[in-house]
Amino acid sequence: MPAGLALLGYGISLTGMTRAQRAVWVKARIIRVGQPAHGASEGPRIPVTLAFQDPATGEEFILSNAVKHGDVIEQAWVGREFEVRYPPGRPHRFRVVLDGVGERNGRTGPNCAVILLLVGLVVHATVVWGYPWALLGFGALLTVSAAISPDIRLARARDALLASAIAVPARVVAVTKDVYTDGEGDEIVVHTPVVTFTTLEGTHVTGVSRDGIPDPGLSLDRDLTIYYAPSDPAVYTPDLAADRRDNERAIGTIIILLITGIAAVVAGAATL
Repeated sequence: MPAGLALLGYGISLTGMTRAQRAVWVKARIIRVGQPAHGASEGPRIPVTLAFQDPATGEEFILSNAVKHGDVIEQAWVGREFEVRYPPGRPHRFRVVLDGVGERNGRTGPNCAVILLLVGLVVHATVVWGYPWALLGFGALLTVSAAISPDIRLARARDALLASAIAVPARVVAVTKDVYTDGEGDEIVVHTPVVTFTTLEGTHVTGVSRDGIPDPGLSLDRDLTIYYAPSDPAVYTPDLAADRRDNERAIGTIIILLITGIAAVVAGAATL
């Protein structure tokens, strides 16, 4: 089944007939920024009003993302631009796309099917030929996954952006609350502060701050300092040292996975 789905998906992609390929892609800009209600749930998102122009008719549309429309916007300011896509002639069904590289070719689904196929083949080889093939198969998958992971690149890019961070006053204007249930039926409550700050250039930014604020559930109306990247106000943190530690941890995790995968491949080859 995964093989058939992958082949079908790649075939549709090559003919340019996937939903993403048939969609209209345009640049949208934020013209108004709101803020989540204090205690709101369903994930922290910044409510904004977007403006974009339909290239087919030249008509400009001004629409809100209050109802779920694609990717969640977690950092917003008036004038920020990003891509949206929608079915031809139906701009009200727009979807925000913060990273359109993977979506434009319509191969996300087929790629997932290939991953499921590879995992299935490894499991089958393990059952038929024994644990050496499990080491080889899962070791190879782990090695490839770690090698192509963007985490190291993203962590280093964030460190580079924040190397010249600018400190400005900020304030917590809302705290969202989400309740989840774990596998044992226990409730997990997640509080996420929403902060506002103004850059030195006068850009008023509203954004989610998931880490670095102590006692987030009690942080409403708290004044604090935000450190933002001068070239990209969407990159910010209330705690530079903690942010660097998190990036180092992410890099270390990928390196450990890579070493583990290589070791598993070597061990599997040695026991064949």
